[in-house]
Parts: sequence; C-alpha cells; structure tokens
Amino acid sequence: MRQALEGIKVLDLTRVLAGPYATMVMADLGADVIKIEAPGIGDDSRQFGPYVGDESAYFMSLNRNKRSITLNLKEEKAKEIFQEMVKKADVVVENYRPGTMEKLGLGYEELKKINPGIIYAACSGFGHSGPYSKRAAYDAVVQGMGGIMSITGEKGGRPTRVGPSIGDITAGLFSAIGILAALHYRNQTGIGQKVDVAMLDCQVAILENAIARYVVTGVVPKPAGNRHTSITPFEPFETADGEVMIAAGNDALWEKLCEALGKEEWIQDERFQTNPLRTKHVEELVPMIQEITRTKTTAEWLKILDQAGVPNGPINTIDKVIEDPQVLAREMIVEVEHPVAGKLKMAGTPIKMSETQGGVRAPAPLLGQHTEEILKELLGYSDEEIEDLKKENIF
Repeated sequence: MRQALEGIKVLDLTRVLAGPYATMVMADLGADVIKIEAPGIGDDSRQFGPYVGDESAYFMSLNRNKRSITLNLKEEKAKEIFQEMVKKADVVVENYRPGTMEKLGLGYEELKKINPGIIYAACSGFGHSGPYSKRAAYDAVVQGMGGIMSITGEKGGRPTRVGPSIGDITAGLFSAIGILAALHYRNQTGIGQKVDVAMLDCQVAILENAIARYVVTGVVPKPAGNRHTSITPFEPFETADGEVMIAAGNDALWEKLCEALGKEEWIQDERFQTNPLRTKHVEELVPMIQEITRTKTTAEWLKILDQAGVPNGPINTIDKVIEDPQVLAREMIVEVEHPVAGKLKMAGTPIKMSETQGGVRAPAPLLGQHTEEILKELLGYSDEEIEDLKKENIF
C-alpha cells in the first residue's frame, strides 16, 4: 500500500521532543525523514532514560521510521553537504533558538536561494518574532506561561503541570499541520515558505473555553479538579471499588443517566432540567450521584451505563491502557525490533487512512547509522570521497 507522504524528503535538524514529534508524524505517514545529528553526541534525548542496554527508550519512541546521518555543521564542508541535501529536499525542520541557523549561514533566507520551493519549519519556544523570541524555553516553562497550569489541578490547589509534555507535543502537532499546509500550497503554486511555530502560541491556542469564560464573565478561571467547568455531570464518580468517568454532555444524555441511576424523578427536578442549571447546582448534584455510584463496582457501572448509552469509562493506569482491547484492536501499541535494544513496544500512529495507511515500519536509527547510505544515495558520493570526509571529521 502506498503512503500519503511517500516521496516527500524531510531534513530533520531537531532534537528532544517538539521537532522530533513533528517529523515522527510525517515519517509515520511515509515521508523519508533524514535525521541530521551532531557526531558522537546526537539528539539530546539519546541521553534520556529509561535505557534498554545503551539505547534510550525515550529516543526510540520518538524517532522511529527515520534515518540518521551525522554532520558537524560547524565545519564548512559539512555545511556544503547540507546545502546540497537541501537542493534535493522538500522540507527542513529545526527547533533551535531563533538566530542559531542564521549564525550558521543556514537560515531560511539563505536556504530558499538554494531551493525556492523548500518548506522551512522552525519550531521554538516563543517564535521568530516578539519580545521573547530569543528566550530559551522548555515544556514546563510554556505550560506555566501559557495559562494551562493555572487551570489544572485540584480545586483550590496549586497550579499543576499536565503530565505529558503538551507544551512540546502540541507544538509538534501544529508544526506538522503547518508543514502539510505549506506543501499543499507549494503543490498549487511551486512556492515554498517558512512555517514559524511557537510553543507558547500553541498553549494559548488550546486553552479551549478558558479564554471565552474570562472574556465573557471577567472571572479568572481556576483549577476545577476533574470536572468540566461548563458541562454537568462531566467528571469521575466513586464506585464501590474505584472510579468511573461519566460524561452526560447534553440534556438527552442526562435523561438516560437519570434512568440508569434509577432516578427518573431528577429529570423533572427544576434544578437539573438544563445543562446551565445543572452546572449552577453542581455542588448539590454531584453528592447525589455519588451516593448511588458508590453502591456498585466500576465494572457493574460500565455495563449499566453502556447499555443506557451514556458515555463513560474507567480511569486506566498505563499498564491497563497498553492492554486495553480497543487500543490493541486499533494497533495503538506496536512492537518493533531494534538492532541493539531488541523488541520494544511503543505507541502507534492514531491516523488511520483507507488508501494510504501509515504506521511504524522501522525502529529508531542508531547514531549516524545511515550516513554513508544517504551520502551515496542522495548526493552520489563514492567510497573514496566518504573516506576523505571521515578523515576530515565532517561526520
């Protein structure tokens, strides 16, 4: 089966998470992603645990389906090789601090002279404009600055960092979207462009209804625990042996929930007849539901609520997630064979396509594993020329 991005060549200068996540998405969809790393060091995340032997599971989970070449871009010859590669590429992705690529003489303005159709994606903490542009950033920094920590956590508690690194991951996803949009435009016009994605911008973009609530009410949103601030009931409830998440997202589902709970009289209760009223009286309603849900086990409630057509689910720990039959049926846990680490399980790709199915085809590369292969294949280097480059410490 062909893949959606087959034939697209990506030069990946990124490291750690935001950039590698973007290029991983593209690699999963069939792009030829060539990861360009510093000799002897490579992507910073190669030094992040946990390890399988000498290989980082963190790195391997983010860099599958890619090829690795090492280039010492501080050397002029290495820069020349990179520029030759740019002529053959469709996309360049980097997540250095703004100005770094320009200092190397490899910024967008220079690269588009070499290849006017190149898509140059820059993913950074604060973007390539604005007063914070040159500041360094990590996920926790932008989660704090972007407001998401201020609305996450227990009610009345301290602001809390979201577990997964969504400062990085959302920037990676928006970068991939921007690259695909730029490729579509280039297909229509032949013109390349720069894609500038900032981690802070992405945090603001996913604040969902928090901005709307503040703009309309003037009240600064605070952490609300696990409940939805605008929909009721929409939170986990204690059972006899754990918790069950219940999400009655509209009035019809509320009626079904009342019937499932054996409390049909609540349907006519003036306090609960509409979602705004249920939200207004949430402090009264939640204990009433809780009193009932505590009478049965989580498994019993899952069955009852499924039969009633009320959205629900258990609160799974990670060990249960990777064993969930739905997750497994959708191939969201896959196993790859790494040449050093052996068999390793990781998350699959969530994008399922009927004609151009993507997926995990190859493990993450060893540092510089494909250097000679790429120099020969892409640039036509001979064995003798490659030996000369080795002697010059170019890779």
